[in-house]
Amino acid sequence: MHNDNLLSNTHPVAPLGLVTMKSFAGQGQEANDYLLDWRSERPLDLDIDAGNSSFKNDHSYIIKAENPRFGSGEAKSIINQSVRGLDLYLMTDVTNWSMTYKLCGMQNHYSPDDHYQDLKRVIAAATGKAHRINVIMPFLYESRQHKRSGRESLDCALALQELIDMGVDNIITFDAHDPRVQNSIPLHGFETVPAYYQFIKNILRNVDDLKLDNDHLMIVSPDEGATQRAVYMASVLGVDMGMFYKRRDYSTVVDGRNPIVAHEFLGPDLEGKDVFVVDDMISSGESMIDVARELKRRKANRVFVIATFGLFTSGMDSFDKAVEEGTIYRVVTTNLTYQRQELLDRDYYISCDMAKYIALIIDTLNHDASMSELLNPYGRINKVVSRYRAEH
Repeated sequence: MHNDNLLSNTHPVAPLGLVTMKSFAGQGQEANDYLLDWRSERPLDLDIDAGNSSFKNDHSYIIKAENPRFGSGEAKSIINQSVRGLDLYLMTDVTNWSMTYKLCGMQNHYSPDDHYQDLKRVIAAATGKAHRINVIMPFLYESRQHKRSGRESLDCALALQELIDMGVDNIITFDAHDPRVQNSIPLHGFETVPAYYQFIKNILRNVDDLKLDNDHLMIVSPDEGATQRAVYMASVLGVDMGMFYKRRDYSTVVDGRNPIVAHEFLGPDLEGKDVFVVDDMISSGESMIDVARELKRRKANRVFVIATFGLFTSGMDSFDKAVEEGTIYRVVTTNLTYQRQELLDRDYYISCDMAKYIALIIDTLNHDASMSELLNPYGRINKVVSRYRAEH
């Protein structure tokens, strides 16, 4: 296991406790199972975890917590076990709209605001008792509202400051829309974790005829904001990189954003090359499909659409059509956000399971060990690519 030699010779900072919000229950349970398996072979970990009553009784690090609601829609948090002295990790998916609650007799779907409020309620119930509180929020709440252009609220920065003020020690997120939002809490723990390794590993598992060289593959950023992601992946794979510039109509606002007028491509010749289009999220998917069409117009071969978060807010019909037309070859996202069964059933969809990675992060932080290899998986990507090239 990653970093096992180091962790086997160091004590955890405190007994471990996991609070998996209902929105993230499946992934949280998987992470718990990984931790139980790894720690069963570490005497030092078992010694200190024996002080955790929940671990002794249930052989699980998961702390039972719930957020019941009144008929008016108001809620509260109840933690049903002792958390005193624990190194607590709270996990939530603020985009899980599949959850519902009763509001004056009607079914109301959870919004990101509802999930965020429930997270704060659990923190309020645990603050002052736990040894340390850490929040794992894969999709960073309000992360697209990270900068001000005009008289606007700065919701993401306010949320981060609020969590710190409530006693949170570390905030872990994945592929933040703009990592510079951490400047709002410069003296506190904030990490944005990439999913590059999982993307490459799962693509190579599912596609056996890729040629990972400069003549047959290119990485493309769909806009200037995703350039850093594309640059990293291109440098690891040793291939060319290109980007699109989205020309927008800033005089018009549609669904909270300025509509795209045209995509301008900056980069070398695409003809005959497979293309990985890399971004942090797919929302409606309209922009990604437009980029894929532009790539095909420039005679690209197969187009892989890759994003950490697949929200698919307008459903899958447009992607089905794009795949049927040959515009898109594969869609690749992680399970860090809620996945509908209709998405998982698509034969062109590749899901990247992140539960093991989350368990590695928790295990490493609980030992106060370095996270540098998790934040920069260059070595592990090289290994999986070298193995793929040797086998194919």
